[in-house]
Amino acid sequence: MNKNSSNMMALAPNTSNKRETVCIFGTGDFGRALGYKMLQAGYPVVYGSRSRQTSSLIPKDAEVLSHTEAAQKAAIIIIAIQRQHYNFLTPLAEVLHGKVLVDISNNLKLNQYPESNAEYLAQLVPGAKVVKAFNTVSAWALQSGTLDASRQVFVCGDDMEAKQMVMDIVRAVGLTPLDQGSLLAAQEIENYPLQLFPMWKFPILLSLGLVTFFFFYCLTRDVIYTYIYEKKNFSFFIAISIPNRICPILALTLLSLVYLPGVLAAIIQLYRGTKYRRFPDWLDKWMLCRKQLGLVALAFAFLHAVYTLIIPIRSFVRWRISSQTISQALNNKTEPLDITNAWISDSYLALGILGFFLFVLLGITSLPSVSNSVNWREFRFVQSKLGYLTLILCTAHTLVYGGKWFLSPSSYRWYLPSAYMLSLIVPCIVLVVKFVLIFPCLDKPLTRIRQGWERNPQYSE
Repeated sequence: MNKNSSNMMALAPNTSNKRETVCIFGTGDFGRALGYKMLQAGYPVVYGSRSRQTSSLIPKDAEVLSHTEAAQKAAIIIIAIQRQHYNFLTPLAEVLHGKVLVDISNNLKLNQYPESNAEYLAQLVPGAKVVKAFNTVSAWALQSGTLDASRQVFVCGDDMEAKQMVMDIVRAVGLTPLDQGSLLAAQEIENYPLQLFPMWKFPILLSLGLVTFFFFYCLTRDVIYTYIYEKKNFSFFIAISIPNRICPILALTLLSLVYLPGVLAAIIQLYRGTKYRRFPDWLDKWMLCRKQLGLVALAFAFLHAVYTLIIPIRSFVRWRISSQTISQALNNKTEPLDITNAWISDSYLALGILGFFLFVLLGITSLPSVSNSVNWREFRFVQSKLGYLTLILCTAHTLVYGGKWFLSPSSYRWYLPSAYMLSLIVPCIVLVVKFVLIFPCLDKPLTRIRQGWERNPQYSE
């Protein structure tokens, strides 16, 4: 009776300035790093260890005791050990009764066990209040202080008071707690650190696939074809010329794929007459990774800009210019300036510069530090209105660059059009459909649907 009442008093909200003692089971890298941060935040820390010998690695202001003695001195106990070593907690069940046990463990692979580590801990010590937290923060980040990229801490548990106490500790050490609900969310929280760039997987795989396709496509047209039919060895195109064709193609294609799912979603909503039905799973996943698609597209645009800047210093370009100069000198004839070609050249360069500028602006606005400083209307204006303007400028840049070759038979080698013609397919489709959707006869019902109107109300659930 006295023991339970003392535990309840320990769990009561702390009204004084003095922070409650926190116990950490485990003196590994993470346990030491977290203990050091908690000492800095003003928490007394006691370590529970198999060996009571103090190591030089343990924070000097922390006390090292046996597991039983350490658990008796604190109401909150952080379990900084792996799941396979949890069995030692079973004999401590009476001491741990009513305590808050914070499970911070991770696994080696997704869904390694039928239940989460936190749920397993709750089964081993049924009288304790188990909370899952801190598993998304690395020991290195805690030690070095570089927490900007991993400041969020997911917290879940069945006891609200215990969970609030843990979230107070999270805030005290300079992190941001995110309440994920009951302990049932622990499995998802434990899987999170094991996911390797989950939102980047589709954009990266798609980019690699497109790079491979267009590389072999350009290799076939520009190197193999010229070697077979013209007996010219242009194999050095692989280093600069072909990458400088692939990069703008990928940048334009991926940028158009950022806005294509929005167009498809509008068509689906118009067809269904409601916004209260889920989109297909493939479209949902596509829309969730639009930011990543745009950033990959921006990376290819940067590469294109760099490749373009080094064109004048290429040996092939300098040879071609000198050959033309010598040819004019030998023929005693100077080619007059073609005003039409000059206008075309300057126009596509100007369109490319403006498109690239807006492209960079879109990328900057997508950064959390920037997007958090603007309201939703401003963010939507940049990402939607300026985004479509960027797509128009980049598409126009490509069209002006090679529009005159569309009807030229010499541009089709082995009946294959130039690669840049293929890059215009998706952006032109997106722009044409978007242009149709802004007609009042379609835009007004679409706006009403997105405001909650339904053509067939029985679909709303």
